[in-house]
Amino acid sequence: MKPRRQVALLVETSNAYARGLLEGVSAYVRDHRSWSMSLPETGRGDAPSAALARWKGDGVLARIETADIARAVRRLQVPAIDLSAARFLRDLPWVETDDDAIARLALDHFVERGFRHVAFCGDPRFNWSKWRCERFFGLAEEAGLTWTDYGASGSLPVSWQAEHAKLVRWVRSLPRPIGIFACYDIKALQLLDACRDAGIAVPEEVAVLGVDNDPVLCELCDPPLSSVIPDARRTGYLAAELLDRWIEGKRPPAEAHRIAPLGIRTRQSTDVLAMEDRDVAAAVRFIRERACTGISVATVLREVPLSRRVLERRFFRCVGRSPHAEILRVKLARVMQLLVESDLSIEAIATMAGFEHPEYLSVAFKREMGVAPNHYRNEKRIRATCS
Repeated sequence: MKPRRQVALLVETSNAYARGLLEGVSAYVRDHRSWSMSLPETGRGDAPSAALARWKGDGVLARIETADIARAVRRLQVPAIDLSAARFLRDLPWVETDDDAIARLALDHFVERGFRHVAFCGDPRFNWSKWRCERFFGLAEEAGLTWTDYGASGSLPVSWQAEHAKLVRWVRSLPRPIGIFACYDIKALQLLDACRDAGIAVPEEVAVLGVDNDPVLCELCDPPLSSVIPDARRTGYLAAELLDRWIEGKRPPAEAHRIAPLGIRTRQSTDVLAMEDRDVAAAVRFIRERACTGISVATVLREVPLSRRVLERRFFRCVGRSPHAEILRVKLARVMQLLVESDLSIEAIATMAGFEHPEYLSVAFKREMGVAPNHYRNEKRIRATCS
């Protein structure tokens, strides 16, 4: 039997994108051959482990984010594939996200929602942030949108407090409504915190979109964060394939392999139609926050200084449906979530979604969705089992 190949994985496990890379590597190994893999515990940009200097193996898959890691990889003198956009070792093949495609997805997401003003919130430490910014604004200009930038050049403030204060001032200075594309989910989370402290409604005044679709982080955000979904698994799989080919003696060219994103997971932070009517925006925000508590249109009217007739006319013009229909839409969205993610009874779901009677939930659900709630639940679970 041939000895197992020894492969070092210099990839952090502290974020969803990097874990997706590792899942892709693992999938390749399961599909093609057995590797013995070394995965030292590291964070992004950490100094290389001292044990790496003594490691003897066949190849390396690394996110080469610093000069120290680049030197450590170079000293090993084995085939290596770079999984970083930093490009410290330009003679290596590298596999990364397609930042042009990510920027296009983000711009289209805002255009579809009617935004005429967009912004980018970047991190100057990373090439991929700069590339996303450049492409995003190029596409915005082509679409005739106005745009503004934050943090595309220069250095970041030295403390979280300074960065937060700067973000608060920036979001207050922006025209509204506006769609902000954050370079990744952590930056989007900082933006949501800034909007909250600035008293700015998300998504009605400022819609925020991140990148990486870290499910834990996105659901912890308030409101939950919409995010571009990179195909990290495919990226890791291709990197492992290229390394395997090189170990076999077929060195890949030192070129970029860019992997397109899978799409956008839309959550509440961009679940809005851009509107300049502040009264309607306030009504939409109130409905989306309170619909499942059993509110009615009369409840909404107590929150906005409009008559029912004026509210309904302006609401329909901005949103394309009546306030009553929007209340029902939000409630049914909650019902669908609970049907798929829980084993609660229809009676319990009706209570949690703001329906006074489970019978009314069933009638409304079948009218809008075309199937009964239990049928919807069973169908979704069968699909999930088969996928």
